[in-house]
Amino acid sequence: MMRCKVKILWDNEASVWVATSDDLPGLVLESGSCDALIERVKYAVPDLMDTNGIKADYCDLNFIADRLERVPVAS
Repeated sequence: MMRCKVKILWDNEASVWVATSDDLPGLVLESGSCDALIERVKYAVPDLMDTNGIKADYCDLNFIADRLERVPVAS
């Protein structure tokens, strides 16, 4: 078993969600939808594990999302 923390951050300039992980080298994906990005990550993980020579029966993915929004406040 492997555990992998996946950080999902909103890129305001590009208007996309970006997924990266310190636990899985090479994981850098983006999508306009957070849900779609999570699905892309789930499909990419087995290939990346193979590429990095990581042997495991399965991988637990812990998704951590962060998005900053500025909201104007009336005085």
